[in-house]
Amino acid sequence: MATSLAVIIILGLLSNYLLTKLKMPGLLGMLLLGIVLGPYVFDQLAPELLEVSSDLRLIALLIILLRAGLGLSKEQLNQVGKTAVKLSFVPGLIEGFTIALLSTYLLGFSFVEGGILGFIIAAVSPAVVVPFMLNFNKQKIGTNKSIPTLILASASIDDVMAITIFSTFLGLYSGQKVNIAIKILEIPVSILLGVAVGVIVGLVMTKFFDTYHIRDTKKVLTILGFAILLRTLENEIKGTIALASLLGVMTIGFILLEKRPVVAKRLALKFNKLWVFAEILLFVLVGAQVNISVALDAGFKGLLIIVIGLIGRSIGVLLSTLKTNLSWKERAFCVIAYTPKATVQAAIGAIPLSVGVASGDIILAIAVLSILVTAPLGALGINISSKKWLKKG
Repeated sequence: MATSLAVIIILGLLSNYLLTKLKMPGLLGMLLLGIVLGPYVFDQLAPELLEVSSDLRLIALLIILLRAGLGLSKEQLNQVGKTAVKLSFVPGLIEGFTIALLSTYLLGFSFVEGGILGFIIAAVSPAVVVPFMLNFNKQKIGTNKSIPTLILASASIDDVMAITIFSTFLGLYSGQKVNIAIKILEIPVSILLGVAVGVIVGLVMTKFFDTYHIRDTKKVLTILGFAILLRTLENEIKGTIALASLLGVMTIGFILLEKRPVVAKRLALKFNKLWVFAEILLFVLVGAQVNISVALDAGFKGLLIIVIGLIGRSIGVLLSTLKTNLSWKERAFCVIAYTPKATVQAAIGAIPLSVGVASGDIILAIAVLSILVTAPLGALGINISSKKWLKKG
């Protein structure tokens, strides 16, 4: 496994450098590297590394979400509040139900099977989107209207909504008695609980750091440890209480910034350094999950479903940003920023197949195809459109 890690680090840095030199997002190179090294192409990664891949990807995702929280100020959130709430729900709901209906016609799915597929695909990828938005905040791109903060605040809630509705449709398919009203109520409850737990952990961390003076590196490790435990808590109580742990992780950083801004800014720099390694692991290992042959099995109909779903999502973004101070170009940027799929699709795309959903193989193929198509194109689109359509703050 150590040799595989060495290969990932060296080639990951090289691919990042080469793509950056070509004026393209570095993560594209790392995604492609993961596909090439992964078990479905040249199979050059140790099996034991692939076995812990999901845990490593989770840790990397938590690092970037903590860093995101450390960059979210109350003033910025107040500025984007209402629009962020609309962006959290409207685009994902339109995309999910568009795919659900479309798949009944194109693939012969039942509406429940379509709903399972629709809300796997509907989740936007924080792994792709968040690093871009943090970089834009750092470079003051779009910050005059808090556009990076708008995307940051809404992307994680979008995932909570998609995963909750996906689990509802999966329960309906398996014959479980699912109370739709309770499941809908779970979404805001999950969000509120996630934020509440994040606030508590953030306040405890603040008090702890005030009482015990330790090095910033140890503070970073302590915060990351609590973030991992928060995610573990969500998994342990799943099925009993809904908890949006990823949103809670971002909230920890937000509370630290509000209570101890000087310390938070120092910690943000530390997380930036940690992200150099975590970024390579995240995108290479996400790429390694992509089975190109499975994606090709989805065929033209699968691609058509993804494209029409994205059109529905785009309409949702435009509706959500109506009557805001954003120009048409800035709204178009939000549309592009909301297209990449990767994290959620890689995590739950195979679940329907594993639990015996009749169309599970087709659902997995389309989920994989959505990563293959939208992650690189979305990243490229964000990179290009930000330079043309966003103003420097």
